[in-house]
Amino acid sequence: MADSPNCDLKSLSPLQLFERVTEQGEKVRALKAGKAPKDEIDAAVRMLLSLKLSYKTTTGQDYQAGLPPRDLVLINDGTTKEDEDFVDPWTVQTSNAKGVDYDKLIVRFGSSKIDTDLINRIERAIGQKPHRFLRRGIFFSHRDMDQILDAYENKKSFYLYTGRGPSSQAMHVGHLIPFIFTKWLQEVFDVPLVIQLTDDEKYLWKDLTTEKAYEYARENAKDIIACGFDINKTFIFSDLDYLG
Repeated sequence: MADSPNCDLKSLSPLQLFERVTEQGEKVRALKAGKAPKDEIDAAVRMLLSLKLSYKTTTGQDYQAGLPPRDLVLINDGTTKEDEDFVDPWTVQTSNAKGVDYDKLIVRFGSSKIDTDLINRIERAIGQKPHRFLRRGIFFSHRDMDQILDAYENKKSFYLYTGRGPSSQAMHVGHLIPFIFTKWLQEVFDVPLVIQLTDDEKYLWKDLTTEKAYEYARENAKDIIACGFDINKTFIFSDLDYLG
């Protein structure tokens, strides 16, 4: 039988609801990892989905693992609004009529701004115009790009690493943007590339069988390969193949 909430969910604070969802998610993960009976896993997943729905109804926010509910501030009419910009892989929110203050986000995320000096240095190092994503400000911050350029200019070896959590059969344009840019990086720096497909993580945290997660990984790999990476310098692997 499915677990029933041990208290009225409406009486829980947003943080308490967040903790309940997290606990239930860990339970589902443990059941899957322990190869529990399917009906037991299904019941736990239904409870997890119910808790997530209660969380969204209460907070107006989708549950995101590792990201507790954001602070809300009361305004005159009794409604709430975000007290600052919020950006993550799923959500972009701001209460400022001018839009998101990306300079503040750079500070908050601990990254550095991609400024004109850095773009000019990249151009000098590779002997060609930097990628349009850099020139147009689509990618506007970085971590340790200076160290990569130091290594390249001093002819020291390095490699690129990226990945994909395969949660659907096909990748859309948003999924492909980092791979399009990574292909350019591989070309201009002429370095090896490792691409990790975390199908095991999707099996544990999504309502997927191992077979379906592995199928998604294979289909996503086809989309990634179609970007045109150097087949002699690119290694793509599935966690279920190498770590499972």
